[in-house]
Amino acid sequence: MQRSDFRCFHRLRVRWAEVDMQKIVFNAHYLMYVDTAMSEYWRALALPYEASMLALGGEMYVKKATVEYHASARLDDTLDVGLKCARIGNSSCLFSAGIFCGDRLLISAELVYVFADPATQTSRPVPPALRAIFDGFEAGTAMAEVRTGDWNTLGRDAGRVRTDVFVREQGIPADIEADAHDISARHAVLYNRLGMPIAAGRLLQQAPGVGRIGRMAVDRSVRGAQWGRQLLDALLEAARVRGDTEVQLHAQRSAEGFYSRAGFAVVGEPYEEAGIAHIAMARKL
Repeated sequence: MQRSDFRCFHRLRVRWAEVDMQKIVFNAHYLMYVDTAMSEYWRALALPYEASMLALGGEMYVKKATVEYHASARLDDTLDVGLKCARIGNSSCLFSAGIFCGDRLLISAELVYVFADPATQTSRPVPPALRAIFDGFEAGTAMAEVRTGDWNTLGRDAGRVRTDVFVREQGIPADIEADAHDISARHAVLYNRLGMPIAAGRLLQQAPGVGRIGRMAVDRSVRGAQWGRQLLDALLEAARVRGDTEVQLHAQRSAEGFYSRAGFAVVGEPYEEAGIAHIAMARKL
């Protein structure tokens, strides 16, 4: 087993509470590390787990877990946990995991999941859509696509994502979140391979040649997997196609680093809007 066997990795650092009296990671924690990587795998698939399982009509239950110990991890080691779907049967899926410190394999593991009825926990065939997603991801296929259009076309899905993030999660009043600019804006919505909207944003015309990106929202369960960047890139491309030479935005301060990594620079002083700290940023095209 090598690092190159895996497309999905989760990085973590060994904590004090995870080592035993031998000053190495207690054996049971390695399964916890693999389970943590499983959450990262669902994010890489662009699948909010709970909503996706509801749409698929089942749940994934662990049937069997095996661990082979090759070497020990120690306090403050940085570990990379690789995970892949190695085989899909009629109702079961075999996941292989490797825990690496650098290029050295410390732990190899296998988890057998069974797709089953959540009410009776009786097995069901793995849905074709889920089978295709697993196979596609391991083959390097894109897990999400951006669609752009007007509010009449995308408003329902964009509004759903924005309401979940801004209204339900952040507590912003609904009458502030939605405004008259939605009708004239160019909207972008990111869809996973189940057709579920997982991120949304919009592009306004601030001034001739100047665009303004706003209402950027990503479903919280899939954040950190580059879906926000894919959405942002689509909006920037829409601005280029329109002929804009600059794009502005008002970022929540918690997202300032995200926009800085995308080439935006701070152009104003911090301010507060809807009880949340913001900063104005801009980028030349």
